[in-house]
Amino acid sequence: MPNAKVLSEKQAMVAQLAEKMKNATSGVLVDYKGITVEEDTKLRSELRKANVEYTVVKNTLVRFAANQIGFEELDGVLHGTTAMAVSVDDPTAPARLLAEFAKSHDKYFNIKAGFLEGKVVDVATVESLAAIPPKDILLSTVLGTMMAPVAALARVLQAVADKKSEGGEAAPAAEAETQA
Repeated sequence: MPNAKVLSEKQAMVAQLAEKMKNATSGVLVDYKGITVEEDTKLRSELRKANVEYTVVKNTLVRFAANQIGFEELDGVLHGTTAMAVSVDDPTAPARLLAEFAKSHDKYFNIKAGFLEGKVVDVATVESLAAIPPKDILLSTVLGTMMAPVAALARVLQAVADKKSEGGEAAPAAEAETQA
């Protein structure tokens, strides 16, 4: 039986881990055994750039934290080596970056499970989440789609203005059709 000090430290760690998991928009649990220090350093650097927190965690601590916040479904994957990546900002970032890393290191780096918006998700869901482009690319695509009609209208108006400035008075469309 651990002494009171060790027990209280572990309870504080579980509470902190539970809070981190509860406040995250998404998270991914991976089995990281076999990766080199160099590979791990590169992975952590990429995750940091995307504002994703990546930590190696003890299965028992994650199990207690998960049970506190209703993620009991994670119990089945909490064995072996476990690392957890969580994001507060971009829900696709942990899945995207870890799935990309797992593709090139599939012999020893595997996704175990994940969680998204307060629900536990399986590996297939994590992989489909990984296929979604980053938030900034999605926003620029939506903005481009919204701006396309405006840009097309601007080009048409500019063409009409250019034609009028060349001295050729553009006939209204209705008149042009009746004359034909």
